[in-house]
Amino acid sequence: MIIWLSSYPKSGNTWVRSLLSSYYFSDTGNFNFELLKNINVYPQQKYFDVKINKPGEISLHWDISQKKIISEKKIKILKTHNSLLALNGKNFTKPEYTLGIIYVVRDPRNVITSLKNHYDLDYEQSLDFMMNEKKYIYDIQEKNDFADFHFLSSWSNHYKSWINNNLFKKMIIKYEDLENDTFKTLKNLIIYINTLSQTKDKVDEKKINNCIKTTDFEILKNKEKKEGFLENVYSKKTNKKIDFFNLGPKNKWRKIIPKEFHEKINNIFREDLKNLKY
Repeated sequence: MIIWLSSYPKSGNTWVRSLLSSYYFSDTGNFNFELLKNINVYPQQKYFDVKINKPGEISLHWDISQKKIISEKKIKILKTHNSLLALNGKNFTKPEYTLGIIYVVRDPRNVITSLKNHYDLDYEQSLDFMMNEKKYIYDIQEKNDFADFHFLSSWSNHYKSWINNNLFKKMIIKYEDLENDTFKTLKNLIIYINTLSQTKDKVDEKKINNCIKTTDFEILKNKEKKEGFLENVYSKKTNKKIDFFNLGPKNKWRKIIPKEFHEKINNIFREDLKNLKY
């Protein structure tokens, strides 16, 4: 069965994935990038028996690929940025494949600053990205392979599709809660996963502290500089890789986003900010 670790891009998914991979797939809780391979990204070509030749075609193969995953009779945590919306009349997942959901949501005003850096955009382009109900992403460097196609829709539609669903057990994590009290948030997440998995293992608090210590943002940023990181993207302008770990806890929209843009973005996301209590 699958436990989905889902979020809109640049909402903290990689941090949560790092914390979980160091807790569940190391003896001590000490993180390294290799551990991320234990929580794979879905979709990608390894999960499909056919080549995906064009954007969106992958939705026709979600069902059979997830049926194959659960045939291994193991509990797998998979990272995705896909929305929980139907595409080409096909649902992203089904109750018979899904054990539970972890959804990471972040203040959209901080998402936009991260998107701006990650995709080398300006603020207007980043806002258009977040409002586009037909938005999707895939690796532009692999133009003949669309197996990593993620259908996002808009930022608002994305979080609602996961949070408002009643088909699956779910745990919603705010990035800000993870930032403000990492220990408590991670411990609750581990309890949730252990409950889903019906494991009776006690939570190892010493290991949690090691996970937190070794996934500190500055440590991850330095590791990326020294070792590289496979999940950053190339700039369309320069064709050079953009740093994945950019601002971290310094990403404060009030200080970064130009003041003349504040009212516009607050108005656009007004209802969402109210719904999510931001």
